[in-house]
Amino acid sequence: MQRCDTDDHAAYRRVLERDDEEREALLDALTINVTGFFRDPDVWADLRPVLRELSEENGRDGVDVWSAPCADGREPYSLSMLVADDEEVNERRFRITAIDISEEALDAARAGVYETTRTTDIEEELSPLSDPTAYVEQEENVFRVRRSVKSRIEFEQYDLISDGPRTDMDLVFCRNLLIYIDTAYKERLFETLRDSLRPGVPRAREDRDGAPGLRDDFEPVAKRSRIYRYEG
Repeated sequence: MQRCDTDDHAAYRRVLERDDEEREALLDALTINVTGFFRDPDVWADLRPVLRELSEENGRDGVDVWSAPCADGREPYSLSMLVADDEEVNERRFRITAIDISEEALDAARAGVYETTRTTDIEEELSPLSDPTAYVEQEENVFRVRRSVKSRIEFEQYDLISDGPRTDMDLVFCRNLLIYIDTAYKERLFETLRDSLRPGVPRAREDRDGAPGLRDDFEPVAKRSRIYRYEG
C-alpha cells in the first residue's frame, strides 16, 4: 500500500483491479518460496527407491512428475539431478513438469542461476550428488544449472485452485504449499493433486500439513518423509 501511495484497503483494491503489475507483485509477496537443493535429505533418501521402482515399470513410455509449486526451481532441478546421478534409475524415462503461480518465480527457475550467500551454501546443498560438477557450472559463488539437467523439465504458470487437475502423473511433489491457505481451499487443492495421479500405483509427496479429508485415499510409503501412495 505504501508503494502505491494508498492509505486504505479500499483504495488499494481499486489499484489491484486496474494494475496488472501490482497484482503480480502482491502475488509474489504472498507466495511461500521455502526451497533449496535437496532440502530435507531424508525425503530424498526415501525417494530413491520410489524413483527406481517407477523407472522399472513397463507398459508406459515414460515417468511423469509434477513439481507443484516449483518456487525458484531448485526442487525440480534436484529431482532431475537425482535421476541422472542414480545408476539404478533410467533418467531418459523421466519428464518433469514444474509449475508455479508466480511468473517471477518461474523466470528465476528457468534461468537456473543460484548464488552462495551468508545464509545459502549452494555447494553444501548439492553435496548429496556424487559429482555436482556434472550438473552445475560454478564460477566463484555463482552456480548455473547445466542444459542436460534442464532438458528433462518444462516450466509453466499454473494455478492449482482454478486450473484443475492434470492427467496420468506418476509422482507429485507438493511441499509447504498450504501453510496459509484456508481449509476449504486445501480440500480443493488435494482433490486436484489426487485426481492428477494415474490410477493404480502412483505416488504423491504430500504437503507437510497433510491431506485434510482425503487421507483414506493414500497409504504411507515413508511416514517420516510424508511420502504416500495413491490407492485410487
